[in-house]
Amino acid sequence: MRQVLIPTDFSNNAMNAVKYALELFKYEKANVYFLHTYQDEVYQDIELLNDKDFEKIIDEKSKQSQEDLDILLKNVKKEFPNPRHHYDIISAYNTLVDEIDLIVEGKNIDVVVMGTKGETNDKKLTFGSYTLQVLKYVSCPVLSIPSGYKYTSPKQVVFPTNYMIPYKRRELKLLCEMVAPYRSTIDLLYVSSIEKLSHRQEDNRLFLEEELCKNTLNFKTIANKNIAEAIFAYTKERGANLLVMVNTRHSFLEDVLFQSTVDKLSLNINMPFLVMQNVRR
Repeated sequence: MRQVLIPTDFSNNAMNAVKYALELFKYEKANVYFLHTYQDEVYQDIELLNDKDFEKIIDEKSKQSQEDLDILLKNVKKEFPNPRHHYDIISAYNTLVDEIDLIVEGKNIDVVVMGTKGETNDKKLTFGSYTLQVLKYVSCPVLSIPSGYKYTSPKQVVFPTNYMIPYKRRELKLLCEMVAPYRSTIDLLYVSSIEKLSHRQEDNRLFLEEELCKNTLNFKTIANKNIAEAIFAYTKERGANLLVMVNTRHSFLEDVLFQSTVDKLSLNINMPFLVMQNVRR
């Protein structure tokens, strides 16, 4: 059974991610957890309202968090009735990343789904600060949904790779099963001026082919010194519905995640973006 965690701050962007996730996994049996953390809200309130008692503020935020989650759950059950899905809500006095890490381990979560931006929705940023932290530090695949993105079946997937990373079978299985019901095509994009692969690259390419076998696969090589430019030009050309990348040390994605402004990156991800973490769990 698929284990899905959806953090929320109850913003429109967060609700958009909820809708995308429930549509995407509608064919799978799934336990879906809706999470709200409120530690940052407590500290923000303390700074603004010094005359209030600390424990009182925590109690108020806890009650509000639970009430908002109850409303969310009621609306989800009404709008997305699905006998394959079981819903749970989690309210926690903790930081978002720390709580997600606890739940990922405790519930054996397969994927975290969240909006690229939170309540502030800063248009200068590709990712909101919380989403960026989760993408960088949580040991679980993260699917981020752009603000205002209308659900489209992920029939065209672009998966950039240099065939050097020993991918985790569990994470490839997630991708394979996630898009297989939509008869998706996955383009494995290699950006390099050298088409010939090393023995190591050939082995990893074969592993990818075996693990993603339920889908149509295209292997594409593009000669371009600018990896970012090549990737996003290709996704536009192919009309991609999903971009998949792996976060690992010294990777292109690591460079992306450590710089978040559009001006610095010349990057604006306007499609769902699955980040696989390539770490042991």
